[in-house]
Amino acid sequence: MTIEQRLEDVRQKIAAAEKAAGRAPGSVSLVAVSKTFEADDIRPVIAAGQRVFGENRVQESQGKWPALKAETPGIELHLIGPLQSNKAADAVALFDVIETVDREKIARALAAEMKAQGRNVPVYVQVNTGLEPQKAGIAPDDAVSFAGFCRDELGLHVLGFMCIPPAEENPGPHFALLARLAAEAGLAKLSMGMSGDFETAVAFGATSVRVGSAIFGAR
Repeated sequence: MTIEQRLEDVRQKIAAAEKAAGRAPGSVSLVAVSKTFEADDIRPVIAAGQRVFGENRVQESQGKWPALKAETPGIELHLIGPLQSNKAADAVALFDVIETVDREKIARALAAEMKAQGRNVPVYVQVNTGLEPQKAGIAPDDAVSFAGFCRDELGLHVLGFMCIPPAEENPGPHFALLARLAAEAGLAKLSMGMSGDFETAVAFGATSVRVGSAIFGAR
């Protein structure tokens, strides 16, 4: 399949999953994950109407997205990879949503940079639902209070929670946990589900899914 056909296939699968879950058509946003792909690989996806993209690294994104954004108004760029505090200024300047707020140091750095730059970039709190030591994210038991701290004390615009379940486990219980935590925190958005499990994520209430290889192909 061409990249345009793969994109359409993913869109149709999301729509079918919405219908199967009894959810309104269009209630799930597709974040096309373009990390490691060059601008020329991304342009056909933009031409096919995709406007929301996800990237893992600030520096890589700086090399391609300013030009792509200038070419096509309305692009919404999400940071979905780990953020170091020394990259907070660059992240606030470039990204439209930051999905990986995972500790107090990063939250404070982002709040300071948003104030300095006069930008209010919405964020997600990343939750480490599997308590994996090698993976970023707030522990589930601390997620609700941390979201409140970010929102109430730092003034961040917290949209919701994001997670990446352990690769070897059934993702359903992790998605269910994230949905429960978001409800407890009074947050409306759930960023969960990737190429291998996005249909399951839709069934558990995802409001956005992050799909890369199913659109762009193998890296």
